[in-house]
Amino acid sequence: MALLRRLHRALSAKITRITLDRFVQEHASTALTLDIGAQTGPYATSFPNRVAMDLAARPGIDVVADAQRLAFREAAFPVVLCTEVLEHLPEPQAAIDEMFRVLAPGGTLLLTTRFLFPIHDAPHDYFRFTKFGLRHLMRRFEDVDVREETTAVGAIAVLVQRLGMQADTLGWGPARVLWLVLAQAIRPWSGLISREFGDSRRLAPERGIMTSGYHVVCRKLGSPAG
Repeated sequence: MALLRRLHRALSAKITRITLDRFVQEHASTALTLDIGAQTGPYATSFPNRVAMDLAARPGIDVVADAQRLAFREAAFPVVLCTEVLEHLPEPQAAIDEMFRVLAPGGTLLLTTRFLFPIHDAPHDYFRFTKFGLRHLMRRFEDVDVREETTAVGAIAVLVQRLGMQADTLGWGPARVLWLVLAQAIRPWSGLISREFGDSRRLAPERGIMTSGYHVVCRKLGSPAG
């Protein structure tokens, strides 16, 4: 029984969390950081000098505030971290503009969000973003780097895994493990895709036509203070 529980935990480990954790660790910083949507502080060790902000008060949260109306002075933070929040905001452009405002010149915004992904945290789930839409939202920044979280096949694996997490099969709860196993079986097949196109007529080659989400790094114009 203990072995089955361990197996279930392993199968239920979010595929997206692997790349998300890696992204955060790659950009870890000791600079003063505004952590938007900090929740239980999963990235506190990567950003030890942080101000933890969320919509709800809970242990470890320093400031209760709305990301669309940040209660901080202009140019207050060298780093802003915003993971898995943007899709839950009814005014995403307002939030991005606020992040830009509170960033110091030369500061860095680190952001992750969803593209091909099920409804989650219902009913507070408003948008999905393409890489083109994200670049538009962040047009005031410079050096905007938008990277796919998964390959096309990886995105399918994520969706299949979420079926196991968020749905029942044939009215029998334990059958969800079939989706979780299938998701893990799909993941290694990304190498089958050799070329992608941005249209069904296959006229416009395009990288990354399917992904579960994006990781974004962008910088505010200017030189860091000091």
